Amino acid sequence: MYGAGHSERVLAQALKGQRGRVVIATKFGFRFDEAKKVAEGSDVSPAYIHQACEASLRRLNTDYIDLYQLHCGASPAEAEAITDTLEQLQAEGRIRAYAWSTDDPESARLFAGKPHCAAVQHEMNVFVDAGAMLALCDEYNLASVVRTPLAMGCLSGKYDTETTFAADDFRGSGHEWARYFKDGRLRREYVEKLDAVREVLRSNGRTLVQGALAWVWARSGRTIPIPGFKTVAQVEENCGAMRFGPLTPEQMQEIDLLLGRTAQADGDRLCEGDDPGRRRGHAAPPNDPGTPEADAPGGGPPGD
Repeated sequence: MYGAGHSERVLAQALKGQRGRVVIATKFGFRFDEAKKVAEGSDVSPAYIHQACEASLRRLNTDYIDLYQLHCGASPAEAEAITDTLEQLQAEGRIRAYAWSTDDPESARLFAGKPHCAAVQHEMNVFVDAGAMLALCDEYNLASVVRTPLAMGCLSGKYDTETTFAADDFRGSGHEWARYFKDGRLRREYVEKLDAVREVLRSNGRTLVQGALAWVWARSGRTIPIPGFKTVAQVEENCGAMRFGPLTPEQMQEIDLLLGRTAQADGDRLCEGDDPGRRRGHAAPPNDPGTPEADAPGGGPPGD
């Protein structure tokens, strides 16, 4: 749905003749004007979910979606109606499975026990742990689809506190969810944290990006990081991380020690000064940091 459907059209072109070799995940929950490329508010009514699914199938030029993800908040009553609708779409063969893109484990739990809920998409990276969400994934045998595994490009090492971003760049926009930036600059605390763990992430010949992905894989066997990219070189670097695999348990422990991270009762591991409630109780925003461009080392406007 990113780019008001443009990304789905691009995928359709790129995957022509390759449908059986790929897994396609997309989202629903926001109305948007394709011509003007603007969001027009959320809508989780059964009628709109059916309409949105058909529109995505048409743009993707496919007859099924592998993972269909709710992209906005919903009340418990709404969640029940949403999952009923998604189960119907699954029974009709329009989708294979579904998920909720949310950073709130209690919201995710409303979907988790349903027959064809297969995953949760949530924020997690070297800087921001998500132990409570990983515990829920273990409890319900769900995949953990990890957005912002590169912390909106911060873990690439390309930015410092002198780097500035314009107001029309999401990193300079002041949005609460762009937690790594303030007043158009990278927060010093994240520069310092990266400096602390830099050598561990670069172990065995990895780049910083590859080390950040290795951390995600080591955090849980359920994780599927979705790093951003804007260039062929970034795709190659991301894919190259698979040659190295996850960090070792010893390296993970060293990172926790270097960051002063301690385990919490809910499973999260927090650094000193972190707010344990900061990412509770909300779904991903309409232009969320889970987009490829938002997490790409080169940055760019939200919307994949």
